Amino acid sequence: MSSDQFKSSAALLLLPPPPAFSFERVKEAFEPTVSDVLTKLSESVRGTNKIASIDIALTIPDLQSPSCRPIGKVFAQLQQYLTSIYTLIGAIAAARDIELDSPGGIDTRVLFLDPSTSAQAVDSQTCVGDLGFGPVVGLHSLATSGRQWDHLWYPNNEAGRTLTDSFVQSTEGHRKGYAESIKQAVASNPGWAVPRPLLVPEQAPSVPHYSVIVGGTFDHLHLGHKLLLTALALTLEPPNSEDKDQPRLLAVGVTGDALLVNKKYAEFLESWEDRFQNTAAFLRAIMDISGNTTPRLDRTTAPGPNGNFVVMTVQPNLAFKLTEIWDPYGPTITEENISAIVVSKETSSGGKAVNDERAKKGWKGLAIFEVDVLQAGEATDVTNSNFDGKISSTDIRRRRMNLAKV
Repeated sequence: MSSDQFKSSAALLLLPPPPAFSFERVKEAFEPTVSDVLTKLSESVRGTNKIASIDIALTIPDLQSPSCRPIGKVFAQLQQYLTSIYTLIGAIAAARDIELDSPGGIDTRVLFLDPSTSAQAVDSQTCVGDLGFGPVVGLHSLATSGRQWDHLWYPNNEAGRTLTDSFVQSTEGHRKGYAESIKQAVASNPGWAVPRPLLVPEQAPSVPHYSVIVGGTFDHLHLGHKLLLTALALTLEPPNSEDKDQPRLLAVGVTGDALLVNKKYAEFLESWEDRFQNTAAFLRAIMDISGNTTPRLDRTTAPGPNGNFVVMTVQPNLAFKLTEIWDPYGPTITEENISAIVVSKETSSGGKAVNDERAKKGWKGLAIFEVDVLQAGEATDVTNSNFDGKISSTDIRRRRMNLAKV
């Protein structure tokens, strides 16, 4: 997936605010739209070695307002919406036999869009998401970014048309414009009521996090991995004019090859090199909105746990660190400055185990952010096996094995 030579058409889908963040309401609002665009993209690459990409921008009013800082105050709601949209994508792909994240398929990425930002706000550097990176981004910043799309899709309803008109108008006076030929309305439900406010920040005290971590195997990157990695990015405090120079780090512990020899269909596992490269490529896709920089890659190979790692400097104030891990803890017990960890709800005990080990060192415990799990049970119109094939590395390896036998 990280090889650009296989890339085909790229698309942007602008989704207006949903009626709520639960799967049922997200499906009710967006199923016709997401189904239409995935089908169109799939038709352009089916049966080829190319991969089509789509950025799905989820609009949430006031996401960049001061009331949503630190971003931990709204993390629970953002991850619920993120889980809902990826569940919907997986269900549609399973029902329509659409390939994801492999040749002949679609690479989906989710961004969060605040429609209230403007060119004037960018000039005064007051907008959180317009100072460098995603996945939370302002309307003007995304519209004038270095990204190139072959298709600009939006729901064919009043909210979709209004959002897209604002998006295109925000490029006025900028070198980048949007030809009418790439704009296209797609299938949609007629409309729905959006509560005000849609996003309700938690009142509990919260602190910003500038160094956060997640761990996993990340074999054959799929929707479940993308959910986890995007949630990781959402815990990192977006920059504003006061802290824009504060260094920020996304750390990912990627399981070493030696720990995976007993995995099912182990001969079809990707190497650590491929897994870290694909993970880094996805993080860059959701974080590096400008697209104007070439990341610097620094490798370190040293004996002992966590000695093999790669640091990718994406922007002066943003880096990814991908470490080969040999145990369940990884850098969480060798790097004291990490302040938060992201875990799935099915592995939430791992966060407590990490903090127990840090306590033995006299270190401060990590803030634990839990992410929902994609479940076929939510998508009642597809069989579990079809859905699981979109979110299971084991099932993906099994299918690779079956293809190798043909």
